[in-house]
This record gives sequence, structure tokens and C-alpha cells, in this order.
Amino acid sequence: MESTPEAKLVADGVWKVFGARSTRATDVVLSLADSGATRSHILEQTGATIGARDVSFSVAPGETFVIMGLSGSGKSTLLRCVACLTPVTRGSVALDGEELTSMSADELRRVRREKLSMVFQHFGLFPHRRVIDNVAYGLEVQGWDRAKRHAKADEILELVGLTGWGNHYPQQLSGGMQQRVGLARALAVEPDVLFFDEPFSALDPLIRRDMQEELLRLQHTMQRTIVFVTHDFDEAIKLGDRIAIMKDGEFDQVGTAAELLADPATDYVREFTRNVSRAKVVTVDRVMVALPDRTTAATSAPGTGANGGTTVPAGAVLEDVLGLLVSNRGDVSVVDDDGRAIGVVDRSRVETVLKG
Repeated sequence: MESTPEAKLVADGVWKVFGARSTRATDVVLSLADSGATRSHILEQTGATIGARDVSFSVAPGETFVIMGLSGSGKSTLLRCVACLTPVTRGSVALDGEELTSMSADELRRVRREKLSMVFQHFGLFPHRRVIDNVAYGLEVQGWDRAKRHAKADEILELVGLTGWGNHYPQQLSGGMQQRVGLARALAVEPDVLFFDEPFSALDPLIRRDMQEELLRLQHTMQRTIVFVTHDFDEAIKLGDRIAIMKDGEFDQVGTAAELLADPATDYVREFTRNVSRAKVVTVDRVMVALPDRTTAATSAPGTGANGGTTVPAGAVLEDVLGLLVSNRGDVSVVDDDGRAIGVVDRSRVETVLKG
């Protein structure tokens, strides 16, 4: 895969082999894989496991790219390879066109300190350090003096809703608050790319939802490039601009939630999306009847259409407008970011889409 000008992060043909005890043994594993041998066959023949198998993808600046799959699919292994926490067996990873996989240990350490941050499922906080010092840890490693790094940490704690908690210790905080500290620590160094490895899966459902909303809010403000691993398709839908579904170390399909739902490429993807509510995924602009003149402005007050009906943004999902379709007697108009009417919601089309 070639890096496009707009790509922030590029993984090109990434392989990861576990259990091969020598270079020769690794070559045997790769040769078997290149000839089409399955993961289970390779394990049986060599005792080695393919963690990631010839995976290529790119992530644009400010994009949230979600990697999902069942346990053992290779998603966390791939994330660690792309984050350069685990060396790749074959392939390359580049950030802003600079190949990370060919860097020296010192060069890579610098990049990880200054441009990459990771948030894990288990918070990984230092129990003997106060919250403010946990948040400021990356800045301390970078050599910031105490007053400056504490000031920055206080700023980030306010950003994640933990003002006033800096002098507490992690064990004095709830699980959700501890995860906010982990997020704050990752944000404090102002990384180019944030990696998340199932960060919310250990949280109670309500706290998990709050953390998802918090991440969406922060992403809207900060526009970081994010690679996010999860096994939960609902979470992937909520957070991801694009989603990659992984199986046996490979990507089965990559696309938006709507694309995966409308046109699953494999039975595995189809099974993943089978119970997903289409109302949570399909946006209004995909089912509207487009107006012939897109320059017409919506002249009424915000939230009401020109004919007295309700307006909805083009990017709204059907779940957000079903109530309006049921209760509204006038037209439900679709407007663009500038408030111009671009279409009308067709109830019959909505019914057809929801029935699948």
C-alpha cells in the first residue's frame, strides 16, 4: 500500500509471527503462509502462530479507525505492531511518511515519547503516584520541569472532567475516573496518534457509555488520529469513522458501518452485523428524496422546515429521527451544514431500509 498525501498513519503488509525460534523457522512459517496455508495448519506444522497476516491500511488525520473482532482474531497484536510496541516480522509502519519500522531504537523511543500515546484496558496507573503525577508522567520523561508539567496536567484534568482530583491517589477513584486519568495521561503529551486497546470493556455499561461520549467530545475538540480496538460492534459504530473487521490475523472487510451493514463481504462480517439495528447506522441522507435545487435555503427558524415541518441534519442516523417521522404531520426536511434544504425524508424508504 502506498502512502497517500492525506494519510497520517500507514501500515503496509504487516505480519507478526509468534513462536518461531530462529530466522530460518520464521522463513518457513512465512513460506507456508505465502502458499496459502491456514493459521491452524501453520500452528500444527511449525508450532508458530500467525498474529497478523499481511495487513495493510491507512488512517487519515483526525480519523477514528476501529479494529474489531473476536478474542484471538489478532486485533490487539496488530495494534501493538502498528504502535511499535511489538516489532513486526515483515512489513512496515509509517507516520507522516516516515517509516517507523526502520528506525533505530533511540529514534523510535523519541517518536513514542513525543508523537504516540496508548490507552489500555487495564489502566496501568502508578498506585504510589498522585493523579497529577500520573497524568504528567509522559511530560516528566520528556524533561519538563515540575511546575510546567503540573500546570499542563491540571489543564488536561479539567478537559476530562477531573478538576480537583489531582492530589488524590488512583485507588481513591472509581474505575471510570481511573480510566479518565489514563486518557488524560495519553492526551497530556499532545500525541499525533492515540491507540486504544479495548479501554472501556472492563467498565460498567453506564460508565462505559459515559466514557464513549467523553471520547467523542474530546475528539470533536482535539481532532486526533485514533486507532481503536474493540470487540463490541455497537461501540465501533458509535466511535468509528471506518471499521475493520478482523479474523485469524487478517482483515475480512474495511468500511463505514453503513457499508458493512449494507454489503457484508463475507459470512463472518454478515454474522457480526446480523443483530445490529440499521436505525443506529444508516444516515438520513442515504434514504432522503433529494431536492433538484440544492441552493434553496431553509428560511424558517432552526429545527423547522420551510413548510412548517421539522428539519434534520443530513448526517443524523435514522434512530434520531424515527420519533419525528411518527409524530410530525408536515415534511421532514434534510439540511446540509449551511442550513440549506437538500432533501425530504421518505417514510416508505425508511421502512424498507429498516426491514432490511
